[in-house]
Amino acid sequence: MSDERPEKPLPELRASDADRDRVVERLRDAVAEGRLDMEEFEERLEAAYKSRTYAELEPLTADLPAATGTAAAAPAASGPAWPGRIGGTGSSALAVAVMSGFQRKGRWTVPARFDAVAFWGGGELDLREADFAQREVVINCVAIMGGIEITVPPGVDVDVRGFGFMGAFDQRDSPGPTEPGAPRVVVTGLAFWGGVEVKIKNPKRPLGGPSLRKEL
Repeated sequence: MSDERPEKPLPELRASDADRDRVVERLRDAVAEGRLDMEEFEERLEAAYKSRTYAELEPLTADLPAATGTAAAAPAASGPAWPGRIGGTGSSALAVAVMSGFQRKGRWTVPARFDAVAFWGGGELDLREADFAQREVVINCVAIMGGIEITVPPGVDVDVRGFGFMGAFDQRDSPGPTEPGAPRVVVTGLAFWGGVEVKIKNPKRPLGGPSLRKEL
């Protein structure tokens, strides 16, 4: 038919939201495959959402192989399967480090509210492989002359509300767009001569999938 859309859009044509979303999805797959690091992903992600034409979108995936039919049919294999990771009972609701340290990582369930205290000590909360008791969880941190590090995977909605007095609540990384069905993590509390830092990192391996070649 004469009014049929060209198989390959003309570069000067305006891109739609769906076109931008397809590019973003391919970039996410590329991170999971180890083809892009987080810095490259964030740069291209920002460029994708600012793009207005196909000519601006095409270079963002020009050096990436086309997604296979299998990958396109099952994108969840490269990232968290959120519906299956929300619900249940929290593994623990409190972690305290007094001149010592604590760590929660791997498969554990984050309760609706988790209290973390570090006094002259340090703590690590890694949520990349965790389950969540409910859609929104609150992590209340008190760091006094100590530090607490919280690591979440990309796509999670992170809200940092803590107060630093001669200390800091710091979120240096951008989680990127919130993924559908992803949990919301609210970080509150107080840092006094100490610090609470939120980091965004991909899981060492996709849950239920093969290992990534490297951790980002």
